[in-house]
Amino acid sequence: MSVTKKMVLFASLSALSLGAMLSLNACSKPASTDSAATATTGVNATRGDFGKLSDGTAVESVTLKNTKGITLKLITYGAAMQSLMVPDKAGTPADIIIGYDSIEGYEKTPNYTNVTVGRYANRIAGGKFTLDGKTYTLPLNDKTNTLHGGPKGWDKHNWAIKDVTQGADSASVTFTLTSPDGDEGFPGTVVAEVTYTLNENNDVAISYKATTDKPTVINLTNHGLYNLGGIPAKRLATDAELKIESDAILPVDKALIPTGKEMPVKGTPFDFTSPAVVTDRVKMSDPQITLANGGIDHNYIIRGGVTPTPKLAVTLEDKTSGRGMTISTTEPGIQMYTGNFLDGKIVGKGGQSLTKYQAIAFEAQRYPDSPNHPAFPTTRIDPGQTYTQTTVQHFYTVK
Repeated sequence: MSVTKKMVLFASLSALSLGAMLSLNACSKPASTDSAATATTGVNATRGDFGKLSDGTAVESVTLKNTKGITLKLITYGAAMQSLMVPDKAGTPADIIIGYDSIEGYEKTPNYTNVTVGRYANRIAGGKFTLDGKTYTLPLNDKTNTLHGGPKGWDKHNWAIKDVTQGADSASVTFTLTSPDGDEGFPGTVVAEVTYTLNENNDVAISYKATTDKPTVINLTNHGLYNLGGIPAKRLATDAELKIESDAILPVDKALIPTGKEMPVKGTPFDFTSPAVVTDRVKMSDPQITLANGGIDHNYIIRGGVTPTPKLAVTLEDKTSGRGMTISTTEPGIQMYTGNFLDGKIVGKGGQSLTKYQAIAFEAQRYPDSPNHPAFPTTRIDPGQTYTQTTVQHFYTVK
């Protein structure tokens, strides 16, 4: 199969209303005691505190809660989702994302738990890329690669809250961050925003926007790590049934960098064109599974490529709890990661060690190492352009 043709990077979302964006079809724990006024009906937004960093910087939280039993708590550090309470088929809510109970965990043992990743999500080979004839060298933090923006990527910054809204049908929070020219080796001063919106349709929309004053590369995502069975985990996240709207992945070399070719999934452990239990697939024998430490850490090529509005990419269902979720995105790729490198050394929520297959990630993004692959969808952004991306998670009860 030929390499995907170069696509247009910045699909305009200007004509896309928030209501239309969140009306995607797919099928409680109380909010924290943070002090703030909340609406008596509709979707509430509650602003509060989440402790202080070691240098004394205050970390804020915003909790979004709808009337259907979903509660999403976000924090300014890493512009991250700290908890996501979703009811099971009996109506009992549970947190479905791994992470930490306090800010100390996020600061002292960062592990990309539901954070906003930038300025470049995923890997850049050798920590180098060339733009307009100039080579930029980035710090390495993944053996021979730069991963998720470098040692101090955007997940390790305390973002500012730009806006909080609430109403009858939805509530949202917008975080903003200014990344200076030369930040982790990347050119250009970039002003970024990420907006989380929860609505009464049980949609969690994540929308990104960024501008630059110099040509640069941008690839943003949320590194959500889910276990639909609930956290602390009682069973593997990979015990869920998965379907992906993709016919091919990007195979990787021993450094987990795409080779530049596409690999059809038919007849391989990566085939989720029909629903399959993830655990069964990650335990199959395959050279690509072995390279990823006994699991999946690969970019799926989503049918449709870059789109102006989100299209269905992922359907994940946990039959035991009855929780289901879909992921729709404007992006051409989904990096699926089955928690292969969680080795039990880090302790998360409820004092539970984070171990292999305990959580699973679906990171909507452009392809890994795109600046070094001209045939991949471009991640370049120039002054006067606006980077945009929208990904929507929809939660429902499995019938």
